Amino acid sequence: MKLFWSPQTRASRAVWILEEAGVEYALERIDIRSPERKDSMEFRNASPMGKVPALIDGDVSMSESAAIALYVADRYCPGTLAPALDDASRGKFLYWIMYTPAVIEPAMSETYNKIEANHVSHGWGDFDLMIRTLEDALTDRDWLLGSSFSAADVMVGSSVVFLRRFEMLPESEVLNNYADRCLQRPAYQKALALDAS
Repeated sequence: MKLFWSPQTRASRAVWILEEAGVEYALERIDIRSPERKDSMEFRNASPMGKVPALIDGDVSMSESAAIALYVADRYCPGTLAPALDDASRGKFLYWIMYTPAVIEPAMSETYNKIEANHVSHGWGDFDLMIRTLEDALTDRDWLLGSSFSAADVMVGSSVVFLRRFEMLPESEVLNNYADRCLQRPAYQKALALDAS
């Protein structure tokens, strides 16, 4: 398995999920900030847009952090990092694993770029609704699915930590405690250490 990676990008989520799964993988660094970079065909086949993370696992090649998290969890940790296909919590799991790219990131971008929220045409609602929904989901529970950590927490947890790091997270004991729990996970610590190297 090979992960195409660059520090301080969404690729840290892919490192986190691979570490949680306990699978062996090789890293290939892609200098996404270099306008002169020459991408290999292997990387371009995995990531047609030339973005990281991208993953190759045998005949499987793919990009996008949520897709990679879902793939790794389903393939290598079914029933633990991802509920089984016939598990009643599977629907909630799928909702939360897609919450980062579908809701958090658009709401964050809207707020950062000072774009006026439009509840009718913006499927993510707005930043405040995004935060309230997260708080409601994590009130009186450790993880999005209750007592069990899942790949959905990799996606959402990394976003909550990012929001806090860049001082975009409103005062929220629930979300701050959740970020702390995520940061205490050894697999996430490995991903963050790699980011800092």
